[in-house]
Amino acid sequence: MSADNEVTMAEAQNVVLGEVQKNWKWLLFLGIVFLILGIIGLGRAFAVTMASVYFFGFLLLIGGVIQLVESFKCKGWKSFIWHLIISIIYILVGIEIIAKPMVASSVLTLMLAVGIILVGIFRVIMAIQHRGLPNWGWPLFSGIVSILLGLVIAARWPFSGLFVIGIIVAIELIIHGWSYIFLALAVKNAGAPAPSEG
Repeated sequence: MSADNEVTMAEAQNVVLGEVQKNWKWLLFLGIVFLILGIIGLGRAFAVTMASVYFFGFLLLIGGVIQLVESFKCKGWKSFIWHLIISIIYILVGIEIIAKPMVASSVLTLMLAVGIILVGIFRVIMAIQHRGLPNWGWPLFSGIVSILLGLVIAARWPFSGLFVIGIIVAIELIIHGWSYIFLALAVKNAGAPAPSEG
């Protein structure tokens, strides 16, 4: 490889990686923190579910209050009444979720189960449409797994509402943590000098 090509690759690498290359240890640390939080979350799925539900409820409440205040700054607007009604719905739903987090988690879990089943069905349909292509079995497998997962969640409902959201959040944190760890290691290796050709 010529010196010009090495310079060009180094410049391209700097454009993609920027300051991350110098600070890859922080990215690794962040990945480890997410991984640990996810593992703790798996052991405390009920607490994570309740925290997630409360967080969602407060987001709706705060968003509704802000929209309500903003609604009265829009008098004379043709859609003022609808804007106002939406803000009130947000506020009422947020209050209801905060007041009854266990009921809210059950409802959200049932909606999640139905959504996962529908996504699985659509994946299976897409896979069947592409059955002539290589690796079409992977989307089919993914769709079947999604359908089965949704059915398991629905079959265990409403009990599943106590822990499913927490497990999903915990798994997301674990996946996020591993992805940051692998990214940090890749950035570290990208910054390492290439071995000289003998």
